[in-house]
Order: sequence, then C-alpha cells, then structure tokens
Amino acid sequence: MTSDDDPIHDCKLNPETILGTHTFEDVLFTDQTETPVNVLTGETPAHSQATVEEAKEFAASIDTETPQIALPASVESQVETQSKPYTAAAFFHFKATGSLARHRAYHAAYEADAFAVDFEADYASGDLTIIVD
Repeated sequence: MTSDDDPIHDCKLNPETILGTHTFEDVLFTDQTETPVNVLTGETPAHSQATVEEAKEFAASIDTETPQIALPASVESQVETQSKPYTAAAFFHFKATGSLARHRAYHAAYEADAFAVDFEADYASGDLTIIVD
C-alpha cells in the first residue's frame, strides 16, 4: 500500500493518538438538552420538543454507510430554523470528538482495513465512547 492509498497518511494526528478507548462526555442529545423557551408563555415551542428515542431513530434513518449519532442542536439554530433540538452526524464528528484533527483521524481509521473502530452512544449520560484497535 502506498502512502497515497493510506487514509491515515493525510492526518495531523498519528494513529497512536486515537488507539484504545476514548470517551467524550456530554456530547450527545439527551433529555436534558437545552431547548428554547417562549418568554411570553414560558413553554418550549412544539418544534423543540423531542425525545431521545426520536433523536436515535432520526440518526439511524440517515442513509449512509457511516453510523450516525444524535447531537444536540444549538438553541439559536432551533429558534432560527424552527428545527428539532437534535441533528445527526457521523459518530466521529468534530462536534463530538472536540477537534477537526480527531474527526479526520477517526474517519481515516474507520475507512482503513488496518483498524477496527466501534463506538457506544450512551444517550442517558450524553457520553460517546469510541474504541479503536
């Protein structure tokens, strides 16, 4: 395999950085995800009311080869676009892993035959655990 064929070749992080088990805390959509409140009525708008089960089903319904997770949407985007309080993204998305460099490294490892990559999404705690062997 040439370096051009190796998906890890273009990563800023070396594979040792992502090997093993890493937990990213409080990054998933949960029942405690912040939602907007109408200051006049004190109620959360209907478009921002959602359950974890709805969010998980939405993420699972995305037609892609890469498994998706449900991430919280910002209150601003919920208000501006009248969207749900969650969005779907690849399990290694930079909003979950905290950096674009980690996003790229996990993505490359997921695509490479040399690595086994798995994840666990705990929607009760909001924690995402990524395992790379």
